[in-house]
Amino acid sequence: MAPLPPWAVTLVGAAIGAACGFTARRARLCSFGAIEDVWIGGDTRRLRIFGLALAVALLGTQWLVWRGELTPGFSTYVPNAVPWFAILLGSTLFGIGMALVGTCSFGSLIRLGTGDLRSLIVMIVFGAAAYATLRGMLAPLRIDVIERIALAVPGSVQGDLPSVLKWLGAGDVRLAIAIAASGLLVAVVLVDPRLRRSPRLLLAGLTLGLGVVLGWWATGVAVDEFAANPRAQSLTFVSPIGRALYAVLTTPAGLLDFGIGTIVGVVAGSFASALFDREFRWEAFDDHHEMRRHLVGAVFMGGGGILAGGCTIGQGVSAGSMMALSWPLAIAGMMIGARLGIAFLMEGSLRGLWLSRWR
Repeated sequence: MAPLPPWAVTLVGAAIGAACGFTARRARLCSFGAIEDVWIGGDTRRLRIFGLALAVALLGTQWLVWRGELTPGFSTYVPNAVPWFAILLGSTLFGIGMALVGTCSFGSLIRLGTGDLRSLIVMIVFGAAAYATLRGMLAPLRIDVIERIALAVPGSVQGDLPSVLKWLGAGDVRLAIAIAASGLLVAVVLVDPRLRRSPRLLLAGLTLGLGVVLGWWATGVAVDEFAANPRAQSLTFVSPIGRALYAVLTTPAGLLDFGIGTIVGVVAGSFASALFDREFRWEAFDDHHEMRRHLVGAVFMGGGGILAGGCTIGQGVSAGSMMALSWPLAIAGMMIGARLGIAFLMEGSLRGLWLSRWR
């Protein structure tokens, strides 16, 4: 198939984002909310739905790879040297930022679609911090210092589990692993009768997983393998927000991008969902304390997300669908960071958090 033109790829991204935004808002599906449910209430239902999304994304993505329609090396998730320190540091900062804001970058876009003006401020600050870390004043520190602390993948193969296992002599077990892991994740969801009776949550998880697969398909088809820097991408909500902010301020032509299309789509889908449910309403900060907390959280999420290589969706689902070696590091960091952020909010200050650990 011939590569898709940029405008078509952007429209595909917008359509995928709209579907994800609509279903996730109706299901109240939030990655930080899922982590908070686990840490505070011991409720794993929403976290299992993200497992369902990963199962769908993993099986569909690896099917595309097995058929030769998608080359994992064209994505940013499988380099032959894993910058483990940057991923752990960035994901922990991202997790703390999620706790301070009360949601992740994907959730902030959904909130924006419902009329939450706090999320508008958060996304502007988030985008500025992300772009500064990606290509701005903080980029040299990231590239020349933090990301240089890396672990080379054995055999200099690409950084995904099937490639490492193949190098070790296990053969091509890519599809077998994908089928087994996806089946296990689906079973973990279906074993809970409450989830079987939650069609909105199930639909949101299925939509998110399919969105990741369609993202890889659209941008994988559009990749020119003879280009200087061929790139395939799927759902992630860190660098696209930074690039969108930069494009709006400087070069509008840069808005023709799959990732930026998904941002617009998520906001539009959430807006449509809020109107459909008659729940759209304008909201703003209650006081300067809340605003300060959101601004600090936005900076942590923006900079941390770039260091981590993605957000809870980008690393949690898109990178997971590639079976990237970075995936467990990023998930662990985000879980730890979110727990630290929740503890900080409960204690009210760093001093209170420190003292509470030693009581």
